[in-house]
Amino acid sequence: MTARFSRIQLALFFILLCPVNIIGLWWAVGSPLVMDPNSICRKAKRLAGKQAELCQTQPEIVSEVAKGARLGVRECQYQFKYRRWNCTSHNKYFGKVLQQDIRETAFVYAITAAGVTHAVTQACSMGELLQCGCEATRNKAPPRPPSSSSSGDGVKWEWGGCGDDVEFGYEMSKRFMDAKRRRGKSDIRTLINLHNNEAGRLAVKLHMRTECKCHGLSGSCTLRTCWKKMPHFREVGDRLLERFNGASKVMGGNDGKTLIPVGLNIKPPDKQDLIYSDESPDFCLANRKTGSLGTRGRMCNSTAMDISGCDLLCCERGYREETVVFEENCLCRFHWCCVVQCKKCMVRKELSLCH
Repeated sequence: MTARFSRIQLALFFILLCPVNIIGLWWAVGSPLVMDPNSICRKAKRLAGKQAELCQTQPEIVSEVAKGARLGVRECQYQFKYRRWNCTSHNKYFGKVLQQDIRETAFVYAITAAGVTHAVTQACSMGELLQCGCEATRNKAPPRPPSSSSSGDGVKWEWGGCGDDVEFGYEMSKRFMDAKRRRGKSDIRTLINLHNNEAGRLAVKLHMRTECKCHGLSGSCTLRTCWKKMPHFREVGDRLLERFNGASKVMGGNDGKTLIPVGLNIKPPDKQDLIYSDESPDFCLANRKTGSLGTRGRMCNSTAMDISGCDLLCCERGYREETVVFEENCLCRFHWCCVVQCKKCMVRKELSLCH
């Protein structure tokens, strides 16, 4: 990586943190510089209000924000790996996608806000941030026993352990990811982005799970200590993909402050739904204006009937078969103690590639 390219990446990350411009986030996540809070906060003058204050006084939180951004990026690429638009990290093309109010943009905003929530919350639980720690349980109602346990089994339940303080992660994500609107002014894109950011955070916050540990003499379970943990981030990605598939098209209301669903007999989207205002391009052919790289040369599954199948992924242009030979470990054996020895085998694989 050249010094010039690193500076560009870092500058774009600063632009992000006045975070209407999420494009800068994507461009910066690949740079190791975003892991250095001193570098990130050196240009805190580009931030506004509480963002600048947080960056100047608590730069370690900004580092966790960057980690969360990268977490969201990786999950986006996993969830879209078999789609025509595969969450490409190609800078110029990706920027064009994010300048549109389409379904794909909605998912990127949501998964990124979720990633920041998840990363900051996890850092709290791991003791990596001084500003937070485990979830406070002093004033919480006692946990309910699981459905598999009868209420009269004599087992006592109480909060303990180290629960995830998702409220702190939620607030930090909201502070950094939500656009700061000018007083009295708004636009449909800002409203949509704010809504999708919130949907991403709620995909973490509203799906906390209860974990418990038994205590008692001779293996008995006379007391169970329970705590709240975040869902695994793959679950968050899966849940947001479902919302992506059922995303609602909206338009702005006359007051400039509300969003109205498009179409008859369509229920208004709730806070967990993803929303968009423009139809997506088909992403079949390369087009810089829409940010489409096209699907030419993409691997497809010639036997699948879903979105990974060659008919859909290749946009009915057909595909070619190509044989690839590569080397991999094989015939591995464990030798006492403690070495695993493998041989090298040549593997031939047939690939289907879109025309």
